Amino acid sequence: MATNLSRRSILFHVFDVTLNIVIIVAIVGIIRTFIVSPFQIEGNSMVDTLEHKEYIVINKFRYLFGEPQRGDIVVFRPPTDEGKYYVKRVIGLPGDTVVVRDGKVFIRESKKGDIELNEPYLSDANQGKTYRFNSNGGISAGDTSEEVFEVPDSQYLVLGDNRQGSLDSRSFAYLGTHQTAYVPQKNIKGSVWFVALPVTKIHAFEAPQYQL
Repeated sequence: MATNLSRRSILFHVFDVTLNIVIIVAIVGIIRTFIVSPFQIEGNSMVDTLEHKEYIVINKFRYLFGEPQRGDIVVFRPPTDEGKYYVKRVIGLPGDTVVVRDGKVFIRESKKGDIELNEPYLSDANQGKTYRFNSNGGISAGDTSEEVFEVPDSQYLVLGDNRQGSLDSRSFAYLGTHQTAYVPQKNIKGSVWFVALPVTKIHAFEAPQYQL
């Protein structure tokens, strides 16, 4: 009799542990899929805002009920290679006309004309140096010519904060197979919430106020 009770107790304990593991795995899976997820930065396209090998946490929940806003730092699958993840900053919203000219970025409005975008997050090395990408595969440094981006519905124009060393909407139209400068909303996985590692650089992000 005691042996049967002991076996039942062991089986119940195993079942309880297994159930708890399944629940924990399911909760972690739900959190990573729908709420938050960690990523590691690769490359220098977002310096000085984000640096190579920093760990970030992205907020996926935010875009389940809302849309990306100008200034958001987002993780997405680029049209050039949907097998990878990129991290850039949202500059152009659906319906916007974005103009790159004289190393600066403008938002074109029907009544006010071209309004220069104030971008305080850019380093001194990148202020006034947003140049167009050329068909030879590089940034046309010093190019003062104008390039106009008409952002389609449900798509976004994104730029790296390291304007002289970033593959972004300026280059997407020249690279890959899709040849489009814009990122569909469905490809955006979440906004960067905070830097998690290294611990000396832990900090959260807030979207800049452009006052357009």
